[in-house]
Amino acid sequence: MAKPVRPQYLLLISLSLAWIFDFLFWRKVIGISVPIFTFLIVGIGLWMARRARLQPAWGAIWLLAPIAFFSFVPMFRLEPFTRFISMAVLFLLLALFALSFLGGEWIRYGFADYIVRILGFVPSGLGLLKEKSKATLKKNEAAFGIRSLAPVLRGLLFALPLLWFLAVLLASADPTFADWLDSVFSFLNIDNAAEYLFRGFYILILAYILSAAYLVALNKSRKEKLLGEDEPLVTPILGFGETATMMTAVILLFLAFVIFQFNYFFGGTTNIIDTPTGFTYSEYAVRGFWELLVVSITSLAFFLALSVISKRGTIPQQRWFSGLGIGLFLLVAVILTSSFQRLLLYERVYGFTRLRTYPHVFMIWLGLLLLAIVVLETLGRQRSFALATLLAVVGFSATLALINVDALIVRNNVKLALNVEDFDFAYLASLSDDAVPAMISSYWHAVTVGEDLVAEQLAAGLACHYAIQASDSQPRPWQSWIWSEARAINEWTKLRSEANFPNMQVSDDKTIALAGQERSCFTPFWD
Repeated sequence: MAKPVRPQYLLLISLSLAWIFDFLFWRKVIGISVPIFTFLIVGIGLWMARRARLQPAWGAIWLLAPIAFFSFVPMFRLEPFTRFISMAVLFLLLALFALSFLGGEWIRYGFADYIVRILGFVPSGLGLLKEKSKATLKKNEAAFGIRSLAPVLRGLLFALPLLWFLAVLLASADPTFADWLDSVFSFLNIDNAAEYLFRGFYILILAYILSAAYLVALNKSRKEKLLGEDEPLVTPILGFGETATMMTAVILLFLAFVIFQFNYFFGGTTNIIDTPTGFTYSEYAVRGFWELLVVSITSLAFFLALSVISKRGTIPQQRWFSGLGIGLFLLVAVILTSSFQRLLLYERVYGFTRLRTYPHVFMIWLGLLLLAIVVLETLGRQRSFALATLLAVVGFSATLALINVDALIVRNNVKLALNVEDFDFAYLASLSDDAVPAMISSYWHAVTVGEDLVAEQLAAGLACHYAIQASDSQPRPWQSWIWSEARAINEWTKLRSEANFPNMQVSDDKTIALAGQERSCFTPFWD
């Protein structure tokens, strides 16, 4: 017999989870705590579904794989943007898992479904929690018990800020009363009363959010009518003639640009000459890259907007629209390729940085998204544009985690350093512990091939890295354990114990003696 969890017990479970969240994350760097908490909330949700004899849809079950993957990213990576975007994608996937738990409908969502359902996720669950709580209370209204005290307990919690504020004023007015309060609340360490109140409130709020999420997953995630499935949400208002004219005008502009600038698109270093009409590396690569990338993104948004608002009442009109879309994206692909080539050129000259690596990966996934949009438009699957966009976002985020951005920067910059006289060890020193194994591996390779200057600069980068880290580091609890950090410390300890590793001394102002001169650990040497 099915035994759904009652609202009062659901709140108790959620309150326990919220307290565990506080225990795992309060004033702690996120690390192993993320997969632990993720597995807890998903596991308890599956347990409640089994208790109620509810079978999750296969479409929802497939989400568990990327959810598990992204939950482990903060434990294996320290690079800030990778951690941030992985956490954002993890929250998004968890929300989709709850919203489509019984129906698996996330695959068929359109853009409107993503926006409306995610924004209404928590309010919908809170409304359901209120309804079920009223029904339970009405069913048991004849009996007075702990359930009847729930509103009283919530009222006390909501009154705590006012009580605390008034108590502080009264304690200031009467020292004797202040001493009495100190004795009463000594076990709480009254000096941290504001912190305890804040933590108590966010625990309570998180408990209600978790309860709402579970109720939505177990009650409102079945197959539902999707927005715009039977009829479009926005009535097409733009005639086909206007649509075709707009697309043709943009295509002609792109075509003229590609033809007129073809030599500068793909001419590479032949265009970078020291003449009044030539470009420097920076002008050619950086200046053109961002403009071309914005053009590509704007073209995608332009096509998606026209797909929604344009009238295509006949099959020939639909075919013309698809054909124009294919032509548009072929030209955008050329422009995107040019942008990618310019960035590669810049990286070959000035090296890799985080802000150059992110768009590097982004352009690859943007190109794949453009291709997917063209294919879906040709097949008449415009509703799947949203799914293609979601997969591109997930793919981009997963790629950053898998390639290890900081390690990639080290490997490529060391290769470049073999062909230049100086090496920006200061930038490598500023990277996260994700870069340390790659720096150590590159150091031993440089020693092996006889690149003594590169090896010395890598040793300086490592010494600076740990000198900077030591000045900011504090002992971390087990909740903040990160594999990348533990591995880096272990490998650095082994390297320092090697007899032939140079003894690099970093001064208090973070300068280091290198090649007979003092160099700062913070001063970059490359553009």
